[in-house]
Amino acid sequence: MNILTQPYSLATTLSCSNCKQEYNITEINSYATCCNKPLVVDYDLLSAPPKSALALTEHTMWRYSVLLPVLSKENIVSLGEGMTPIHHLNKMAREYGFDKLLMKDESFNPTGSFKARGISMAVSKAKELGITKCIVPTAGNAGGALAAYCAKAGIKCTVVMPSLTPAVFKQECELYGADLVLVDGLINDCAKKASEINNDNTYFDISTLKEPYRIEGKKTMGYEIAEQLNWQLPDVIIYPAGGGTGLIGIWKAFKEMKEMGWITCPLPRMIAVQSKNCAPILHALNDIENWKTMFTPMATVANGLAVPYPFGMDMMLRVLKESGGTAIAISEADIVSGVKEISKTEGLLISPEGAATWKALLQLRQQKIIASHETVLMLNTGSGYKYIDNLN
Repeated sequence: MNILTQPYSLATTLSCSNCKQEYNITEINSYATCCNKPLVVDYDLLSAPPKSALALTEHTMWRYSVLLPVLSKENIVSLGEGMTPIHHLNKMAREYGFDKLLMKDESFNPTGSFKARGISMAVSKAKELGITKCIVPTAGNAGGALAAYCAKAGIKCTVVMPSLTPAVFKQECELYGADLVLVDGLINDCAKKASEINNDNTYFDISTLKEPYRIEGKKTMGYEIAEQLNWQLPDVIIYPAGGGTGLIGIWKAFKEMKEMGWITCPLPRMIAVQSKNCAPILHALNDIENWKTMFTPMATVANGLAVPYPFGMDMMLRVLKESGGTAIAISEADIVSGVKEISKTEGLLISPEGAATWKALLQLRQQKIIASHETVLMLNTGSGYKYIDNLN
């Protein structure tokens, strides 16, 4: 296809992540009612341009617009998200005997976390579909991101958040003009409250994987990783997984690039990291039938990992199995010490979620799951500045 006459997006339809039943991408859809599973966006990948065409595009996540679901450029709601740096952690690599340690740093996004990607996409699609009100249950960063992007788009925003969430996350939502509702409990309790508020179905629910577009924003991390590493991929990617949109999205990007011929290298093993206070993925990996009864979820210093019953569990397990990866849980003490160690060694004040990936790497090498000669990329999902109260 001639690049100059190519449509803005090659998105064709939505489909059930379980049975593949199709849904209309030009209509408002949340999840696949056929199977009660998440929806995913499908594309005409055979018509995709060569990766060399990216040289003509802007330096944000929207450089991949042809492989994103917003059908018209006029509907994009952007604050400059994406194209975050990949740091080479050379000092820590030398000290601990690793050949190559990388960290993709999502704290450089607007509102200070990777949530900006998915929320930018979801709000852009909401604008395209004529939606005027959005609601989200959140453990922190998604609330601030939704509030910011809704403010930009002129869409009413309601955020439902645990009452024990650090003050900075609450203040952020209010400064952007969102209606903030506080709930005693964890994010699953907030989801119940959000459903009550939306009982007349007048809001677009941006809950994790209850709509199909946040995955598409998060998958741009995968495209960027490949492009920034000259279309090669690391041997292992270690990802702090709560609701799982990032883990799922990155893997979706890799598979799309393989199908388009943008990459020819082997795909990495994907590792999901959680807190020992809330580790449903690890339990489900060991016992898919009984995992919901195998643990009592507790709060964690890593707010984003406090997702006890993720809607996309099946999709996350599929990623781990297809990639030959695994899941691991890290103690609260190790998470906090990881933040401090990376700050003092590499000059990066990262989120507790990001620090969990470092401690996971050390344990996985000790278990001989990761070797010192392998290239490892860790994801830091947000800024450590928002977590100062947690760490104290």
